Amino acid sequence: MRKNIKLTAGIAATAALALGLSACGTSSDPSSSKGAAGSADKPLVVAASPTPHADILNYVKDNLAEKAGLKLEVKEFTDYVLPNTATQSGQVDANFFQHKPYLDDFNQKNKTTIVPVVNVHLEPLGLYSKSLKSAKDIKPGQTIAVPNDTTNGGRALQLLAENGLITLKPGVGTNAKLSDITDKKGLEFKELEAATVPRALNDVDAAVINGNYAIEAKLEPAKDALVLEKAEGNPYANFLAVRKGNEQDARVQKLAELLNSPEVKKYIEDTYKGSVIPAFGAVK
Repeated sequence: MRKNIKLTAGIAATAALALGLSACGTSSDPSSSKGAAGSADKPLVVAASPTPHADILNYVKDNLAEKAGLKLEVKEFTDYVLPNTATQSGQVDANFFQHKPYLDDFNQKNKTTIVPVVNVHLEPLGLYSKSLKSAKDIKPGQTIAVPNDTTNGGRALQLLAENGLITLKPGVGTNAKLSDITDKKGLEFKELEAATVPRALNDVDAAVINGNYAIEAKLEPAKDALVLEKAEGNPYANFLAVRKGNEQDARVQKLAELLNSPEVKKYIEDTYKGSVIPAFGAVK
């Protein structure tokens, strides 16, 4: 049985404190941190959301890492903040849970210096319902839950607009906010933290859910979603990320190679059957 290392409250507090110190300039040199490029014989510690990120990493750990000479340690996080603050502070060496629009927004707001290394997969955002069979069944007066973080919230509204459920101001794209809706078509919206949206399905008529949280909630995006994001041209590929300056750590480069291997591609395709899609290639 695999062993995943859960983040304790104490570690979380340490990560938050270390981030604060970094912001004050005490840890501005990447080489002064635990997160700096380390010796090849030390484990590479990677923070990840449980599904599918930690699952993919544990597949690499159990099947590919030893042969490649990589010691890999996986720490699971269930939110979208601590993986980046822990990476910035050096509590972990890398993370795997996010896409570029989210990272850009996070770095700007938190003055962090996390950078992408390599794309791994795409988790299509979808609209789900316990009571409705089609997006066409959504009527005025009904309520739709959406993620409350900047990038995923805008992404959710764009999905709704593309499927004719709302109208947005021209040009807002995935930066859209509720205030950018020009025609709600009688709908109400409930903003929730992304991880909690699946649990709201019994309390709303429909909900826009991130792919990883949909899978954790035993939903099958390819089958259960009323509407689903298109993969073609999608900017939301999830990637391995590190603090700036650690991109060339030999362990990070080795993991990046393994995450883009044919074995991982087959694992993603066989395991998730279209609910998670390989997105190999350099991050632009």
